[in-house]
This record gives sequence, structure tokens and C-alpha cells, in this order.
Amino acid sequence: MEFSAEEKVRVALELDKLGVHYIEGGWPGSNTKDKKFFQLIQKKKLKNAKIVAFTSTRRAGEETKDDKNLKAVLDAEVSVVAIFGKSWDKHVKLMNISMKENLAMIEESVSFLKKKGLEVIYDAEHLFDGYRDNRKYALKTLEAAVRGGADFLGLCDTNGASFYFEIEEITSEIFSLFGDKVKIGIHAHNDGALAVANSVAAVKAGAEMVQGTINGYGERCGNADLSSLVPIFQLKMGYDCLGNKIKKLTHTSRVISEIANMTPYKGRPFVGESAFAHKGGVHVNLVLKDSSSYEHMDPDLVGNRRRVLISDLGGKSNIRHKVQEMDIELKEEDLKAVVSLVKDKESQGFKYEAADASLALLIKEQTGEIEYPFELESFDVHIHKEEGKPCISQATIKINSNGESILRVAEGGGPVNALSKAFLKALGKQHHKIIKDTHLSNFKVRVVNGGGTDAKVRVLSQFRDGDYIWNTVGVSEDIIEASWQSLWDGVMAKMLKI
Repeated sequence: MEFSAEEKVRVALELDKLGVHYIEGGWPGSNTKDKKFFQLIQKKKLKNAKIVAFTSTRRAGEETKDDKNLKAVLDAEVSVVAIFGKSWDKHVKLMNISMKENLAMIEESVSFLKKKGLEVIYDAEHLFDGYRDNRKYALKTLEAAVRGGADFLGLCDTNGASFYFEIEEITSEIFSLFGDKVKIGIHAHNDGALAVANSVAAVKAGAEMVQGTINGYGERCGNADLSSLVPIFQLKMGYDCLGNKIKKLTHTSRVISEIANMTPYKGRPFVGESAFAHKGGVHVNLVLKDSSSYEHMDPDLVGNRRRVLISDLGGKSNIRHKVQEMDIELKEEDLKAVVSLVKDKESQGFKYEAADASLALLIKEQTGEIEYPFELESFDVHIHKEEGKPCISQATIKINSNGESILRVAEGGGPVNALSKAFLKALGKQHHKIIKDTHLSNFKVRVVNGGGTDAKVRVLSQFRDGDYIWNTVGVSEDIIEASWQSLWDGVMAKMLKI
């Protein structure tokens, strides 16, 4: 995943608002983009975080004062540097460097930066692999960093292949050897799906610094996910990581996914849209009586919320909760009617467990709690294709607002795109202002009943407005009509503040 320098600044500002302590901004000696980031971030006033520049130890056979990478971090004008070196004898040999020279590179580079008045985090690359292959030499590389004056030893599981019990055992020994001289940190990758567990194990063994990323973004399978680790440490283990700012965690997760142009993963623990979602009627009935019966914590603690999903597995308890969320009072017979309607719609192919906005509109329609600002009169879509040229779609739409017919035409790259553009034109400037920050972040089409080209399809759409997310559904034998249903619900949900 790639961020521009400007995008990295946006991410850094979000992390600073969240209250993180250190933000690694990149390697200023490796590319112009990272160099630009450090220039831009210097103009910002951060309230909580220290900006960290990343680099490597000096090159073999060079003087530290002449090394271009070390010079680059000094030019970045930061107060903290994270510098990595080789802890695995295999790497030292592959790079044709002597074991003694590698130790000198580590000690002299750390010492050089400390003499410049910088706080130094020494990241021991492949520490756990090196420890397993050659424990004695791996510990010598840490000794070299300590002699150089490092403030932190970052123990790196660079291949992401270690087990949590290995991490705890090795970190515990390193803490016993160096814990009175230097602070210990952990840097875990997720190649073995254990980055979070390994980080927890390291902290249990004495580590004070945990390196990771929001949402676990990173190379290969990603890094340790801070959106899981922070609540684990603060809410489960009692470490005060972010104080009250932890309530911004869900917001930060979603804003950073937006900057990264990544669809938020619904199943992400703590901050995901489905992290506190309940579907089965029995589950819902009990969780509404005592949330701890099916929730391991209060979702509000991390800025998330409970979601009750509606499906054929649910019943009156699910619908009753949704109605209460919308502050609507229903008589028992009306509640039964809504339950019956939802189950009938689901038998037709609608699925409301992933379409809360469509469900809310449906309930409000049936209870008379809604009045749409527009009515659709008609739409027409034409597709024009010439040999050797891409398709061009043209959509005409007519909507009625307060007895006035409004007709608009638009072209688009596809029929749904053209229809969407025509619809937005028809809304006019006054209403368009309400939805100007809204955009479609995900669009899925599923065949409902199998069969051939005349099969019924379900369109699921996800809309976003900042960190707010809402989902809609449409079903029809015609994919354009199903798309229109989903689009209409998405726009109306925003305009009516559903």
C-alpha cells in the first residue's frame, strides 16, 4: 500500500489526535516522498506524538559521519530515530560482512545519533530468527546497541513466523539481561496470523513499546494491528495507553481506511462494523437484557456501537431493538406486521443484515414515520456501443418534488453510473449540498436464485460520509433496477438522517 507525502501527513495528524506516542514517518534517506513528508510535518503542531525517522546502520567500511542515511535523518530535524541493524548471523554472512564489523556498525551508528542529542530506538531486525539460530551472537548485537546508548531495543519478528510462547520466553530473557539499562519494545509482523498475540506476549514479558499500525496495514500480511492491541492493553490488561482518547479508536480506524482507499473490514475486532453485531433472536433477546451475555465489552469504550442484524434467524426481539434505536413506538400488532413484512421481503431475496439503512427506511415507511422529499416518476437508460470503442451509457430520470416534475439527463461509464449522475442532477443544488461528502465506497452484485441471465440479482451498496457508514440493498431480475433501489435508499438515508 502506498501513501503520498500529503496522505502520510493526514494519517500522522489522525494518529496524533488519537494520542499515540510515536509516529514513524518513513526513511528520509531512501526516497523523495519520505523526505517531503518530514518537510511537511515540521509545519504542523502535534500535541501528543513524537515524529520518528527510520534508517539503517552505517554501511560496512564507512565512517558514521560520512554515511548518507545517517545524514538524512539529521536533515529531517526529528528528535527520535529508529535505526535497524542485523541480528541474524545468516543475514550478516549473506551480505559478506564480518561478524565483528556488524557489531561495530550497530554500536557506532547508535552512538553517533545519541551524540547528536537524539532519542534512539534500535530495531533488531530478525531478532527472534537470529536468537534461534545463534543465540550468543544475537545477544551480542543487542549488547552493541546498549553500549552505543540506545533508549529502546525493538525486538523484531521480521518474518512473522514466531509463536507467542517463543516471543514471551525470549523477550523475558532479554528483559532480564538488559531491562535495567534500556527499555524493551516489540515489532511483530502478521505472516503467521500471530502479530497481536505475539505483541501481547512480549508486553507480558516486559516490553514497554509496541510497534504496529492502525488496521494492521503493512507489507505482506501486515503488521500488528493497533486497533486491536490498544483496547487489549488498556481495557483488558489495565495499561493506560490513550486515556479517554481511546473512544476515538473506531473513528481513527475508519478515517485511515478512507485515506488508504481500503474498504473497512467489517469483522475487525473492536472497531469493525460487525464487532458487536448480533443476529440470532435468542442472542438479541439476551444481549438486550444483559449485554455481557454476548458482548465481551461495551462497544462505546472504543467509539463503536452495537448492531442488531435482521434476518430469517431473528424475530421480534431484533425488530423491537431496531425500532427503539429509531425512537419509534409500535403496538404489538404493528410490530408483528413489520416482522412479517421483513421475512416476506427476505424470501424475495432481500438481506437486511448487511443493509441497515434500507431496513430503517422500510420500517419507517410501514409505520408512517417518513415522508420522502422526492418521488420517482420514471427513468430510462440507453447503452451505445461502437466497434473498438468503450460503451457509453445515457440515463434520463424524472422525479417529482412538491408536484413539480424534474427531468435530467446524464452520461456515464456504465448504466448505473449514468443513472446516479442523472439522479444527483435532479436533486438540485439545495439538496445536493446535503450529500456532497457522500460517496459510494463498495458495490456488490450477487445472483440470488441461480439460473441464467434472467436470474434475480441482489445489489449491496455501502456509502460513506467521513467515518459514518451505511448500507443498502436492492433486489430485482433487472440489475439496473436493483442498483436503483440500493442507490435511492443510500441517498434518502443520508438526506433524511436515518
